[in-house]
Amino acid sequence: MVSTDITATAEWAALTRHVGELQAGRVDLAALFEGDADRAGRCTSTVGDLIIDWSRHLVTDETVELLGALADRAGVAERIEAMVTGEPINVTDGRAVLHTALRARSGHSVMTGGVDVAPVIAAEHERMGAFVRALVSGERRTATGRGVRAVVNLGIGGSQLGPSMAFEALAAFRSGGIECRFVSNIDPAALAAALHGLDPAETLFVVVSKGFATAETLANARAARAWAASVLGDVAARRHFVAVTANRAAAIEFGIEPDDVFATWDWVGGRFSMASAAGLTLMTAIGEENFEAMLSGMRIVDEHVAAAPGASVPMLLGLLSVWYRNFWGFQTRAVVPYSQRLRLFGVWLQQVIMESNGKQVRLDGSPLSCESAEVVWGGVGTDSQHSFHQLLHQGTTVVPVDFVVMARPDPDVGGEGVIERHEALVANCFAQAAALAFGTQPADGDPHRALPGNRPSTVVLAPSLTPSVLGQLIALYEHQTVVQGAVWGINSFDQFGVERGKTLADAIVQDLRSGPSGSGASHDPSTESLLTHYHRLQQR
Repeated sequence: MVSTDITATAEWAALTRHVGELQAGRVDLAALFEGDADRAGRCTSTVGDLIIDWSRHLVTDETVELLGALADRAGVAERIEAMVTGEPINVTDGRAVLHTALRARSGHSVMTGGVDVAPVIAAEHERMGAFVRALVSGERRTATGRGVRAVVNLGIGGSQLGPSMAFEALAAFRSGGIECRFVSNIDPAALAAALHGLDPAETLFVVVSKGFATAETLANARAARAWAASVLGDVAARRHFVAVTANRAAAIEFGIEPDDVFATWDWVGGRFSMASAAGLTLMTAIGEENFEAMLSGMRIVDEHVAAAPGASVPMLLGLLSVWYRNFWGFQTRAVVPYSQRLRLFGVWLQQVIMESNGKQVRLDGSPLSCESAEVVWGGVGTDSQHSFHQLLHQGTTVVPVDFVVMARPDPDVGGEGVIERHEALVANCFAQAAALAFGTQPADGDPHRALPGNRPSTVVLAPSLTPSVLGQLIALYEHQTVVQGAVWGINSFDQFGVERGKTLADAIVQDLRSGPSGSGASHDPSTESLLTHYHRLQQR
């Protein structure tokens, strides 16, 4: 496969000239607003329930036009079309990329490899719903005949980040009375904390691993099984485990009953898999109806993109990221939700963007000639205002910021002054975006108090944090990620950098267990030195 070097195109050159002109004239956000009374209105877009104000970006109408031309030259709309129609765009793995099919409308046919996958998706969603209904009603019993009181999700990466983020975000919509916990880290303290206070006789484990070979997940699953078996016995403990995997045989070999194995598929990447059975624990927590509402929210954005991929809001936002990463040289993006329950949103987004687009070669294996994914970081407002916003406002590094805020407080939150405190929260969000854009110059000219302004941000405003709104936010950022990767001509759907570290760890762990004499394996000098120190500390 030959992939276009986008940096060698006339469209890239035009943007390079354009950014030089803007920088030479020191493009000024305040002046852009002064010269265009309707800028705020023209530069605010709506998708579903999301109101997206991108007016405070360092762009003119010409910028947007040039970025659109770049997307056309890179074939971004065509790549999105190829993705949603089931073509194998994950070229290194030879797979389709069909996370959008997981939330498509009922009856919507989705073909890949000559097979319509819509029926198997629908069947698995129905199995998930039936399973959750059985758990909540008490029909599904443990080996002791008791009902399930707690579900512990064992997974890592895409098998945990999305579902745990959504579980926390949708706390107001939890139902059914079953406690849900998530464990990802292989650190023994993580599983110990999750199991604290639980009764093995009333606990069910959901092991989520696409290939059923993820070392961290299987280590935790074995430890959890030993914990259950210590009270229930080995045979009975099996009744307390279900699996979500594309490797059914491996799950059964582990000891999980065939009827308790839920499917995911090789055409769904882990970091895009929340709408599959990877979200089984989430569905247990919020119920089948709310889970479907989240999928419907995702579908709203999917259909918006499908209707006009070249003119969609995710297209624009993805291109703005390319604009800053490649033409302004900004290396990072901060994501700051003004919602306590979205505190894990940025963590989930780190995987979606950086695992997808942290690549250095194009689709044909040739080296990239430009920078790829930005570093994503952030925190929750207003807490973040008292940690890193000082750097955002007065630091020497410019960081574009995404602010996410709700117009109404979470529906289950009451108490004195809820509306007033929420209004203060929203005011802080709006004020931060304004201060970043327009800065301030104190009357006495004190340079210590001066804020330069001219720092870009996006504000995403939604009515309230509902399952549908969360689904819309998820899909909004997923599609941005696809747009970025398509511009750069990279494969956003593999992750070989992650896999290499796992291979090295497998070799090193043998030496850790072999003692000072070692296993005879060869390592680099630094690793050998660390092994020596490790064994010395172990013997103290």
